[in-house]
Amino acid sequence: MKKLQLKDFERIWRIFAVIAVLVFISIIWNGVILAEMRTVKLKDIMHHTRVPEPSTLLLFGSGIMGMIISFVRKTYAATKRFMDIAGSIVGGIVLLPFCFLISLYIKLVSKGPVIYKQIRIGLNGQLFEMYKFRTMKLDAEKDTGPVWAGKQDNRMIRGGHFLRKTHVDEIPQFINVLKGEMSIIGPRPERPFFVEKFKKEITDYEKRLLIKPGITGLAQVLHRYDETIRDVKIKIKYDLFYIKRMCLMTDLVIIYRTMRLILSKQ
Repeated sequence: MKKLQLKDFERIWRIFAVIAVLVFISIIWNGVILAEMRTVKLKDIMHHTRVPEPSTLLLFGSGIMGMIISFVRKTYAATKRFMDIAGSIVGGIVLLPFCFLISLYIKLVSKGPVIYKQIRIGLNGQLFEMYKFRTMKLDAEKDTGPVWAGKQDNRMIRGGHFLRKTHVDEIPQFINVLKGEMSIIGPRPERPFFVEKFKKEITDYEKRLLIKPGITGLAQVLHRYDETIRDVKIKIKYDLFYIKRMCLMTDLVIIYRTMRLILSKQ
């Protein structure tokens, strides 16, 4: 076996030095995005959705910096997927007894399946079945077709409003996350009927399909359920803002705000 020489150690040191610099820049990048997230306001988002990304400007300025940004993004993508899998497994185990109680309650107050499956549009327009605890009566849209749920919706089962308000009806979507169809953080997936409708009415709506949909997201923690087309237009601004500023720290802030929202029952 060849003995390591001084030049070999120097080569190893250079590799570690490059990795350290990349990691440091990744941390700084996340810190900048986090600082921006803390002061984000809707009026700012409404006027900056078309501003070039910082990474785009850097790519023009330096090929090396572009490589660094590429490294940061790839690292983030791998970390995000790991967090999705780990979070879904841990969340599923911790919430399993609670899921049993919810299932039992739905069976007692309403006829039909506990889990409701609905076709949604995901990454790059791909169709998938999204899972939810059923909060509405069977064939709720038989006579009306696809419509939004309202605050005083008589299609809800008893206690359905509470399940939706606390967002516990979304728990089964951890299965979608494990299957790779969704992420924990991302724009909410919408039904094909509404996607086609909003593409015609809202500028850049289809851009929210550039990443995986999520169980929760920036639009969900900063705005209410969709009730009007204006709500959708506001949420699309938040979704596009998230897509341009997505990083690990942003995701952690959204998770924190989601937990605070659930516990406050807003």
